[in-house]
Amino acid sequence: MSDMEAIQELAARLVIGRKRDGRNVYDAQAKAQLVQASRQPGVSLSRLARQCGVNANQLSRWAREHERNKALLPLPDGQGVPPAFVPVAIQLPAAPAPACALILEAHLPNGVAVNLRCELEQAGRLIEALGSVRCLSSTPG
Repeated sequence: MSDMEAIQELAARLVIGRKRDGRNVYDAQAKAQLVQASRQPGVSLSRLARQCGVNANQLSRWAREHERNKALLPLPDGQGVPPAFVPVAIQLPAAPAPACALILEAHLPNGVAVNLRCELEQAGRLIEALGSVRCLSSTPG
């Protein structure tokens, strides 16, 4: 049987009835086969839908539903539905050697005490930054 004949046979089995409002009732097995056919490499979903007398949007929706339902099928080992979140093991790199830390403590005239902690390499920049800050006691008045 050629591909064209197989598609025509599938199209003939696809619609099994009509609802009162005129919408088609589709055979579940034929829908599944049509979705599988649309997943083949090089197959145009819109062309396949047109050949089977189905709107391309409808076939696309069936394909999405099929993928969603496939994700909800039981796992082969009988565990049931796969969890939505999967545990991930993270290996952190070896911690670098601790840097030399410096604690700067300043007591201001208004009674405020400031404790600053920084690495030794940053201490010079921190002291320079603090020296450039203007405050009332250092402002000529």
